[in-house]
Amino acid sequence: MHDELIESYSLTDRVAVVTGAGSGLGREVARTLAQAGATPVLCDIDEAGLAETARLVGEAGQTAILFPADVSKRAQVESLADRAAAVNGRVAIWVNAAGIIVNRPILDAVEEEVDRMLSVNLNGVYWGCVAAGRVMRQAGAGSIVNFSSSGADSAVPGLSLYGITKAGVNMLTRSAAKEFGPYGIRVNAVAPGWVETPMGTHGFKDETGAIDPVKREEGVRLPAQASPLGIVGTPRDIALAVLYLAADASRFVTGQVLRVNGGVSMP
Repeated sequence: MHDELIESYSLTDRVAVVTGAGSGLGREVARTLAQAGATPVLCDIDEAGLAETARLVGEAGQTAILFPADVSKRAQVESLADRAAAVNGRVAIWVNAAGIIVNRPILDAVEEEVDRMLSVNLNGVYWGCVAAGRVMRQAGAGSIVNFSSSGADSAVPGLSLYGITKAGVNMLTRSAAKEFGPYGIRVNAVAPGWVETPMGTHGFKDETGAIDPVKREEGVRLPAQASPLGIVGTPRDIALAVLYLAADASRFVTGQVLRVNGGVSMP
C-alpha cells in the first residue's frame, strides 16, 4: 500500500481516549485504534473488562492506560481528560462509546432507569465533549467521535428512552462541531445498526440470563432481512468507521452522523 495512504490512517504517537472500553464496541474500537498506532486511554466502570481490553491492546502492540470512571460524573470525566493529556501533552482523539440500554414501554417507566439512561447516554457524552474540547483547544486540533445509534432515526417499541438519548447525541455532535471547529477540532458521530455485542443481545436472554439460541437466531435474521445487503454488522465494521473519523483521512469531515447500519436506515 502506498505510504501516503497509510499515513492518512496512521494514529502513531496519538493519544486516544475511549469510554465504554470495557466491552462490546468500545473494546473493539480501542483494539482497532491501537492497531493503527494510537496510545489508548481506556475508561469504563467495569475494571475487569478494562483489564481484558488492555490485554487485547497489548496484542496489538500498544500499552493501554486504564482509568476506571463513571462518565455520568463530570469531575471524573475531567480527571480522565487530565490524565490522558499528561501522556504526551495533548489528546488527539476522544471516543464517547459508553452507553447502556433499557427495554421498557413508556407507560411502564421507572424513574431510576430514566435518570440512569439520561446520565450515561446523554450527559456522559456531553461531559466527554466538554472535557475533550477543553484539552484539544489547547493543542488547536483533535477529533471527537460520539456514539449514536440507528435508534435515533427509527422508533422501536420499548426503546423510546434509548432513541431519545441517541437523537440528543446527534444534535450535540452538530452543535459541538459548530463551536469547536474554529479551534481545529472535528466532531462526528457513528450510528451503528444492529451488531452482536453484549448490548445488542440483551433481548435474547432466557430467565437464567443465558442467551436463548432460538431468540438469537431470530434476532439476527430480522435485521439482516431489513438490510439491502442482507447482512448484519460486526464490531469491526463499526470500529473501522471510527478509525476513519479519528484519522487524518477525514480531515474535511465534521458535524456528520455516519450511519454504519447496512442501509437499514437512510434518513
